[in-house]
Amino acid sequence: MLKFSIMAGCVLAATVVPQGVFAEQATIEEVVVTAQKREQNLSDVGISIAVVGEQEIRDQRILMVEDIHLFTPNASVKNVIPGLMPIITVRGVGLNDFNAANNPAIGVYVDEVSLSSLALLSSDLYDLERMEVLKGPQGTLYGRNSTAGALNVVTARPDLEGRSGRISVGAGDYELVEVEGMFNTPLADNVALRLAGKVVDQGEGYWENDFLGRDVGERDVWMARAKLLWRPSDRTDVLFKLDEQQGRSETGTGNFAGALPSALRSDCPNPECMNFVGYMDTDGDIYRGSFSADPTYDMNQTMATVRIDHEFDIGTLTAITGYIDFDREYSADVDASPLAILDFYNADDVKQLSQEIRLSGETANAIWQIGAFYTNDEVTTTYFGDLPALLNTTTFSLGEIDSTNLSVFANVEWALNDTLTLITGLRYSDEERDGLVFTDDLVSLAPASFLSFAPLGSGPVRLAFVDDTVKDDSVDWKVGLNWQVAEETLLYASVSQGTKSGGFFTGVVTSNAQLIPYDAEQLIAYEIGIKGQAVDSGLSYEAAVFYYDYEDVQTFIGDNSGAVPVNRLGNVSGATIYGLDLLFQWRPPALNGLALYAGFGILDTELDSFVSGAVTIPKGNEQPDAPEFSTNLAASYEFNLADGASMQIALDGRYQDETYHNALNEAFSESDNYWVLNARVSVYLQDGWEFTAWAKNIDDDEYMTQFSNNLALGNGSRVHGAPRTYGFTATKHFD
Repeated sequence: MLKFSIMAGCVLAATVVPQGVFAEQATIEEVVVTAQKREQNLSDVGISIAVVGEQEIRDQRILMVEDIHLFTPNASVKNVIPGLMPIITVRGVGLNDFNAANNPAIGVYVDEVSLSSLALLSSDLYDLERMEVLKGPQGTLYGRNSTAGALNVVTARPDLEGRSGRISVGAGDYELVEVEGMFNTPLADNVALRLAGKVVDQGEGYWENDFLGRDVGERDVWMARAKLLWRPSDRTDVLFKLDEQQGRSETGTGNFAGALPSALRSDCPNPECMNFVGYMDTDGDIYRGSFSADPTYDMNQTMATVRIDHEFDIGTLTAITGYIDFDREYSADVDASPLAILDFYNADDVKQLSQEIRLSGETANAIWQIGAFYTNDEVTTTYFGDLPALLNTTTFSLGEIDSTNLSVFANVEWALNDTLTLITGLRYSDEERDGLVFTDDLVSLAPASFLSFAPLGSGPVRLAFVDDTVKDDSVDWKVGLNWQVAEETLLYASVSQGTKSGGFFTGVVTSNAQLIPYDAEQLIAYEIGIKGQAVDSGLSYEAAVFYYDYEDVQTFIGDNSGAVPVNRLGNVSGATIYGLDLLFQWRPPALNGLALYAGFGILDTELDSFVSGAVTIPKGNEQPDAPEFSTNLAASYEFNLADGASMQIALDGRYQDETYHNALNEAFSESDNYWVLNARVSVYLQDGWEFTAWAKNIDDDEYMTQFSNNLALGNGSRVHGAPRTYGFTATKHFD
């Protein structure tokens, strides 16, 4: 209640509104987005979009893809392993999986190059121009795997106009040191170079590991980017980008939860309940435990992009080539205990090549785009299982997935008259996915494996194997109508269809049946919305109501067909989702310097009946990670301290209702409602200096974001959000 009062006192505001440091008067700034792959004012786009610009990204410390929930109503993010595999859900549509071989349900694009693997979403972000979250299916312009929407991450471009630079140095608790820099310079009248880099050194982790006798979760990450803009003629731009990241860090671990009653607790699963070997966690600290797996996390990533834009008389031809080479190694203590019950040593390797070519132009009454897209991504993921404490063996699992997608698309905006615009879009995609997946029991310990019951010396036993091909072809489409009711008011309505392709589950399994490929899912969305501004009052607003008809929903289901029951990715026949997005931004003219914003999300989700293990789950369960109510609230106030100096005080926060973290809606998988509040104080000097003191989760709220269910083997684990952190950053801008 106290937290709500604090935020209500800030006039229910979320995600700080962009504003100039020395603004003379309250104004509504026009925001430019490229949501439809061309520059438009946000208020003219008939899509529900959450967007933040360069200054807000730095102010709010939006550092990774998972931070989109800081500025996006009706969005939630969780990690199956802390800091390792963010799962994004928008409007109740997401992916309840943890495998690098799978694709996110929201299309994630960095400079219009799609990130095909979940593993690619855990990289750090820096030197950005803006981030855009498009809600609802975006299959026409963004293609496969965008049933939930699309996330556009736009890195800053080189500038031909002159030199500029920026350097930031920061420090925080947990021995955090951050250094980030940018330098832009023209090399000739038609060539400009932008260099950017960042180093993160966090010498102490959030988690205390009693098994190792130290904290874990250290971070040591280096990032560097070079972008070269060449303008050989007034009609042609060529942009080269090379982006490198390297991490030598550590992962956190979930909080142990035993499955068997103990003398302390009978309401299991619970940390003070026991697992099958009698271990329980009695310290009462969600960030403390005894974890036997090595926490080392090593990551290497190279991203290269070439973009060419050339203006012909008929329109502009754009060609974007993207290449990604990514690898990482890490460990997962799935049982979160000091004994090696379910310890896995994992390696992921992703190689991706993509090419998009599109031609866009205008006629007297139409704005059009046509294009083609190709991508090939090869993902190899391996799991070495160390399982002696309970199953007396070790295992090896391999997943090799080779996916190729080819699609063609067209999108036309027809001006029916001065106020009505008809949007039509169509995309045909053909995808082929080859999968080789297996799990072997290595039968490595005497007298025998308790998994396959093979005696030592009998050699590896193949528990599960699939070598198959999944082929999907789909037609995604959109029909929409934009009505410019008044100069500052847009009404829009749309019906669209998106598809997420089928594929292979690549987790550790014990029977062929547990490797049955899952089918493609399909979502038809109906949406009506309004965007408007009351310029004299400094108010802008958006509202959208939506209804989703969701078929063949990809989600985790129980499978008891092997020696060990597992949760694997499968399909539920259908689901329905409906809800409401609301967003308000207000800069009251009477209080110059005050900026307020409030975003609200309301959801109702219902899954059809489905079979999990040997149990039929009746219709009516909620979608995972789909809270009925969530809100993003914040406020900032900026005022002059003296000539050439101003100060900004800001508070922002996010509230989320109770939500289940699996489709079975088990009580232990439900997280309580929670608030997370953040604050900062910034001083801006006219000579280009900025000084910011910041704090995240200032109330040190403890909240669960995921429950991993391995109760059939005696335990589960809970993943929690980060504790309170704080720090200070000094930034200098150079011209």
